[in-house]
Amino acid sequence: MKELKKGSTSKSLIYFGVAVVLSSVFMILNLPESVTHVNGAELTGDAQIAMGVLIFALILWMTEAVPFHITGMLGVFLLAVLGVDTFKEIVKAGFGNHIFVFFIGVLILSAFITHSGLGKRISVFLLSKTGNSTAMIVFGFMLAGALLSMWITNMAVAAMLMPLGTAILKEEGVIPLKSKFGKALMIAICWGATIGGIATPSGAGPNPLAIGFLKDMAGVDVSFIGWMTYGLPASLLLLVPGWAILMIFYKPEMKYLKKTKEELKDDYRNLPIFSRDEKVTLIIFLLTVVLWLTTPVFESLLGISIPISMPVLLTSCLFFMPGIKTIPWKTIEKEVSWSGILLVVTGISIGMMLYKTGAANWLSVVFLGGIGGIHPLMQVFLVILIVSFLKIAFSSNSVTATIIIPIMIALGVNLGVDPLTITIPAALTASMAFILVTSSPTNVIPYSAGYFSIKDMAVAGVVMTFVASAIVAGTVFVVGQFTGLY
Repeated sequence: MKELKKGSTSKSLIYFGVAVVLSSVFMILNLPESVTHVNGAELTGDAQIAMGVLIFALILWMTEAVPFHITGMLGVFLLAVLGVDTFKEIVKAGFGNHIFVFFIGVLILSAFITHSGLGKRISVFLLSKTGNSTAMIVFGFMLAGALLSMWITNMAVAAMLMPLGTAILKEEGVIPLKSKFGKALMIAICWGATIGGIATPSGAGPNPLAIGFLKDMAGVDVSFIGWMTYGLPASLLLLVPGWAILMIFYKPEMKYLKKTKEELKDDYRNLPIFSRDEKVTLIIFLLTVVLWLTTPVFESLLGISIPISMPVLLTSCLFFMPGIKTIPWKTIEKEVSWSGILLVVTGISIGMMLYKTGAANWLSVVFLGGIGGIHPLMQVFLVILIVSFLKIAFSSNSVTATIIIPIMIALGVNLGVDPLTITIPAALTASMAFILVTSSPTNVIPYSAGYFSIKDMAVAGVVMTFVASAIVAGTVFVVGQFTGLY
């Protein structure tokens, strides 16, 4: 064990050294004018430094030589030390952003849904409706994952469904890595959580990040319903094709479970009655959703702007009010991913500096400037496909959004179109990790059960990525035709 740890430390030190050297070389490189000035986009001195810091962070993010959130904090420090902007302004860009509050609220809500047992009850209910057909059970898990991950974190959904799936597989006596039913069921948990995550702003980390970047960089407000207008139909349309692909690659070797339909219904009926924790959580969860959906009404009544963070700030506080409090803060505090929050806010700071210095503008022209002359539908498809495959390199949805979204906003500005036309499809795609297990922590949880290999997911995932790119592109474009976006 000590030898393994020593080898891991040595490798991390090498990666860290490579990050320092390559970023330093890029920063001091005397680039020719033909490189720094491309079609009206200029890579200024500050922009080159910001790019160097991004290279440093990218290498560490991709190699995981340093924890994600620590890399983000180092990035903020370097941007200030190297004079890209004042430390106060860089920190303010991230920690002063209301999305910071949104993440805390959503994670508290997610922790209560998981801890109270409400999430498990919803999952068992949905599965009691699928019957004992193995194909329908795979679809049931995918549907349950999608519906839950619209409102709580993808990782929490995967952690909730994985034990239920494992219990079914053990009851059936299937052999890990040899059973197609086992492969389909566990990959369905990964894909279901991923698919549901794009439907609402609260579904996945990149969603509120994109909303925040659009507001701060382009002055474009995207409401909760505004996001769902594109995300929800895209999410729902991905379910059946995703299930069909799993059935083609991993059609279960048995048609039915040993359990009868009635026994599955009994599993739900035999659950304990609703506890007080579940009732409180359900009421506050529904109140949160209602407030998100009726925000325009309250804005009109109160005469104030209500960003998506305000409703969940209120409702997350309600859990701890006298007479309502059921679970102590110390318990919930342990289940809130503070490292994830740090990654998000430091990522916002880095993304804002990329945009502010013009680095994002330069990158958008150099790498994607050529898509301006093609049909909008093909633009959307190419953006989605490019981001989908970039996901292979990044092990975090938030990291992907930090890098991609500012570039896409700058690209929209360069093309002279509404930034939403490019940014919405990119943001929807930033959390869609269908190919590699390592592309998202959500995939690692079902993978850890041992029923499918990295290759098993990758083979089906490549097909799913192309299919998903076409579906999301078509959905966003068609909906955009009705909303006037395209």
